[in-house]
Amino acid sequence: MTRRPRRTVTSVHFRATLAFTLVAVLTATITAQERPEIRTKTDFLRAMEELSNWGRWGADDELGAANLITLEKRKAAASLVTEGISISLAHDVIEEDAVDGGTYLDREVTRVGPSGAADRYRYTGTYHGTIHSHLDSVACHVMYDGQGYNGYTQASIEEAGLCPQGSIHALRDGIVTRGVLFDATLLPGKTTPEGWVVPGTEITWADLEELERIQGVRVSEGDVILLYTGRWKRREALGAWPTSEGVAGFQADVAYFLKERGVAFIGHDMFNDVSPHGFPPEVGLPLHRLALVSLGVSIFDNLDFERLAEKARQLGRYEFMFTAAPLRIRGGMGSPLNPIATF
Repeated sequence: MTRRPRRTVTSVHFRATLAFTLVAVLTATITAQERPEIRTKTDFLRAMEELSNWGRWGADDELGAANLITLEKRKAAASLVTEGISISLAHDVIEEDAVDGGTYLDREVTRVGPSGAADRYRYTGTYHGTIHSHLDSVACHVMYDGQGYNGYTQASIEEAGLCPQGSIHALRDGIVTRGVLFDATLLPGKTTPEGWVVPGTEITWADLEELERIQGVRVSEGDVILLYTGRWKRREALGAWPTSEGVAGFQADVAYFLKERGVAFIGHDMFNDVSPHGFPPEVGLPLHRLALVSLGVSIFDNLDFERLAEKARQLGRYEFMFTAAPLRIRGGMGSPLNPIATF
């Protein structure tokens, strides 16, 4: 008999009843006024409360905002395929140590013979981090104050020895929905002549709305949004750089955009959060925590949008069918994978 993981309720955040009340208030007012800033720890804690989706899809929910991808949404995404052009959104797996990585794939040929050959794949450390294309599970991988999405606790993970609920296995049937590329290099004043966004540049909710205007697209419920900053182009031209020197990415107030539009997943060509982000160490990566822990919005890290951005500009079209499928690992806290965009 499977033991259910323990939950705790804190006085600080995430009571489902409070969340539903706040969601109702936000829905009525968020479009009528400027969204609150998220610049301090106090702002961050307020947003964790206000934006919470805990309990929205039931106490046993394992999908989070992926619940917003309906049957109709998948069919509508499929109807976007008019050109028949498919593009990988993963970067080649890194097989050597690098200053922006820390782990790499240690590949070994184990057999070569007249009938064929075989090799073994093993990461020298976790595939999570700043170099490998992967998807975070909605629960377990990122927590705040000992709790992950929907109230599952650090203790429940330790007791189970895996992610007891909300693991990557919940997405074993794959992700099929509409993808929207936000090409941050189109924002005036934020791009170098070489074609990448300056490391450390923040992309805010206002920037996303400006990109919608520039690109002629509007995010809708159940979408995957993908932020292109030119990370891999810069790395190819100038070499790898330590993340301490800056990462162009989402500012924390993008969490309000995710809630307002009903975004199902987010992705980026590095780790999504802008760095430096200005928050104290105990907050960590603020958008990671707001998205995963509070909203239940899963995150694709370290994707590669170079070819996608080029094709989108050529076609003048920034929407497409997005597909991805994680490895079927029970209790997994994430998965390397190769998402596909199809025009």
